Amino acid sequence: MCHNTTSKTIKELHDAIRRPVPIHNGQRRRRKTCWVDNMWNNEETFDDGDSFRRVKQRFSDKTKKVAETKEKTKEILSKQAVKIAKQAEEHERFITKVTHLCGVLGFGTFCFLLGARPQDISYVYCLFFVTFVPLRWIYYRFMKWHYYLLDFCYYANTIFLVMLLLFPRNEKFFMVCFSFAEGPLAWALIVWRCSLVFSSLDKLVSVLIHLLPGIVFFTIRWWDPATFEAMHPEGNAGRRASWPYAEGKSYLWTWLFVVPLVAYTLWQILYFLIVNVLRRQRLLRDPEVMTSYRELSKKAQKANNVWWRLSGLLGDQNRMLMYILLQAAFTVATMALTVPIFLSYKMHVIFQVLKVCAAIWNGGSFLLEVMPRQVILKEKKKLEMKPIPTQLDSPVLEKNITENGNMAEGQIEINNLAEAGTEINNLGEVPESEQPCTNNSNGL
Repeated sequence: MCHNTTSKTIKELHDAIRRPVPIHNGQRRRRKTCWVDNMWNNEETFDDGDSFRRVKQRFSDKTKKVAETKEKTKEILSKQAVKIAKQAEEHERFITKVTHLCGVLGFGTFCFLLGARPQDISYVYCLFFVTFVPLRWIYYRFMKWHYYLLDFCYYANTIFLVMLLLFPRNEKFFMVCFSFAEGPLAWALIVWRCSLVFSSLDKLVSVLIHLLPGIVFFTIRWWDPATFEAMHPEGNAGRRASWPYAEGKSYLWTWLFVVPLVAYTLWQILYFLIVNVLRRQRLLRDPEVMTSYRELSKKAQKANNVWWRLSGLLGDQNRMLMYILLQAAFTVATMALTVPIFLSYKMHVIFQVLKVCAAIWNGGSFLLEVMPRQVILKEKKKLEMKPIPTQLDSPVLEKNITENGNMAEGQIEINNLAEAGTEINNLGEVPESEQPCTNNSNGL
């Protein structure tokens, strides 16, 4: 009995071991889900690798396209820049030719009127002043040079305009204007090397601002029919022998020297108050704004000439004062010379010829010496803007340097270019003494 029970137990255990363990539906579902998840994860990993490669390839393609677009854009812009530069040069040459043509024709017309109708020269001068000075103010305002229009030459020309239009027969006013025109303005034309260049409107206007007033008052003094009749009376001994009539030396020095010097002093005070007091902070904030003192001191310092040394006699802090004193001495000397010029027709004619010859000579020096150097400077700038591709960027030179490890040839090329650039630079430097004046009649 006991043996049968044991055998039965052993058989049940054996059957239980051989029988598979039943799996409930929930467990089977979970196992299937886990297997599917594992397969999905494997596929997802595989897909992620392919996606990464595809994205990388896409970014690589876009990068290449961007680089190609950038190169094409650079090439297009470079071509357009070259085209625009050529058009600008052609336009500049055309404007220069037109300016030269108009300048020569205008100067010839003026000379004709000077001989045919000298009494109308004053009206020609007034038309010139009211036309070109406002245009110059617009241009100088854009260039930050508008403080030049506070110079003595514009102050004096404004007084000339008032005298010619409102007080044409006021003898004392005429003598004051004569002193201005044939004094500081006329000598500034010679001392500051103003150039008669017909192809440059700015230089032409600068010369005429200093030259025309003297010619106008010369014609009124000696060639105007009304004054000529007063100077050469016929059959009337009671008529005065000249116009304006000088009663004596004291009268002459009073209205040709003392009164003009007082008017000049008034201008100097107003100029100092406006430029060095009222507009001082504006000038300090913007060093690009130019005044006559800034320009002249900069040129004198660079050239280290006698004017720079004289202005430093009282120390660097008093250079402005020294410039004012030197300018005052220049004005006193030139106004004193107007007295003998006023009294002598021959001396006045010689002085007119001297002024015109000085302006023409300086214009020739500018055309033959300064302009070629300016052309060389332009060419140098073009070379700097467009580097020569046969330097270190040259494939032959790169191959030579890379394969042989020797930069001798490249160094030779660089040295040659450096020497050429130095030579161009030396030729392109224009000495300050050779630069013609623009509006430097008011100071030293």
